[in-house]
Amino acid sequence: ANDQRRPQPIPIAAPRGELAGLIGTSYPEVRVSDLVVGTDLRERILRIIREHRERETLEAEGMQPRRKFLFSGPPGTGKGMTASALACELGLPLFKIRLDGVITKFLGETAAKLRLIFDAMQSVRGVYFFDEVDALASSRGSENDIGEARRMLNSFLQFLEEDQSQSLIIAATNHSSLLDAAIFRRFDAAFLYSNPSAEEARRVLCNNLLRFDRDAIEWTEVDAFTNGLSQADLAASAEDAARFAILDNHRVLSTEVLCRALKDRANIHRE
Repeated sequence: ANDQRRPQPIPIAAPRGELAGLIGTSYPEVRVSDLVVGTDLRERILRIIREHRERETLEAEGMQPRRKFLFSGPPGTGKGMTASALACELGLPLFKIRLDGVITKFLGETAAKLRLIFDAMQSVRGVYFFDEVDALASSRGSENDIGEARRMLNSFLQFLEEDQSQSLIIAATNHSSLLDAAIFRRFDAAFLYSNPSAEEARRVLCNNLLRFDRDAIEWTEVDAFTNGLSQADLAASAEDAARFAILDNHRVLSTEVLCRALKDRANIHRE
């Protein structure tokens, strides 16, 4: 039923001029069913989709769907993938904000670029994704606080508060403790992401090893190597194991090969 109700993406022209250097545009094909997240988080994501699909029902009662969300959690845990899934399910373009193009050292220039982006939200409905937003919204009391950084944060908070568009705004951070407390009040909801459980880790690995006989894997042995790894780590480990199996093991994926790939990935974080 959900597949039938998913609208087709609305084609739009790519951002031009200065905006083209600030926003990357895509039409993701990631579905909510592709996300490997906990049941509670999945239900909250589905609730957002329902609110926007049935916005007319809410508007008839003088209400609006929620649009502004803060995603926090370790890198590679599904924050960006969730933004993609929301865009896909709602038939909207995904606009990823290039913060390296937004943030400058020149007085007032960052605020001017932010205004361009928030003006675009008003004119083109989409999912606008600010990744690693702590670069924009770190605490105003931090040691490296300077005048321009304070003005940058104040501008971002003001634009967030004043936004009346129909676009979805998602800010993601790997370090919520660095965010200024004032930013939390500007969002309709906050979602906390974490590394997958052992069961979820199996699902991520299986989803990335579809060409192999996964029933031949001793998963209880594999579980010992997945703790502490993110979805991104697990996907990369699966690809490493797949390459080895294809080139060196007669296209057979063994438990040993998969465990070794997971161990090698975990060692990256220890270096």
